[in-house]
Amino acid sequence: MTELDSWVIYWRDHTERTYLYGAEILFHSKVHIEYRNNLMPPGTVIKSWQSKYNYQMDKLEPSLPMIDGESDYVIKTDIDCNKESGWLLRLVFFDKFGAEADSLIIRDAEAPFKCPLKTYYYRLDLLGAGATEIHFHSITISEVSYEEDERPEKASEKAGSGKKLRKQNKKSDRRGTGGKNR
Repeated sequence: MTELDSWVIYWRDHTERTYLYGAEILFHSKVHIEYRNNLMPPGTVIKSWQSKYNYQMDKLEPSLPMIDGESDYVIKTDIDCNKESGWLLRLVFFDKFGAEADSLIIRDAEAPFKCPLKTYYYRLDLLGAGATEIHFHSITISEVSYEEDERPEKASEKAGSGKKLRKQNKKSDRRGTGGKNR
């Protein structure tokens, strides 16, 4: 895997698209935001970023890079929290009419992903999953290039082909014994 381009996403100091009810947010620096909320139910969207805004209406610039459906990407998070599995990321992909084309939940600090070909823009949500205190540093999205045998889908195809071989071997064992099970 070779990283081609990387984009770092920060919280930014505004509270637009942030869950504020009962929250205490401390902006220590650009790369250290402390978010506390003891009243937040699990599954709540804590913070959202988008790759497309209407500037005249929102007065915001896009906070996510433009990505395409032909490239492979890796998302890396630098988030600390007070529970082992206290946060999730959700990528939601939209077509040019604003309809949801696909979505993806990320539970790990690093995960590969590929967006659908019909993606026109996308949104990244930080979800609370039980944590009451989160220290957000950054999220990095990197475009990557894989060698042919390194591709994540190739690994799953190889695993799937092993299952097919085992099934074929079982069938041939049955045929060899006249169709009777051993």
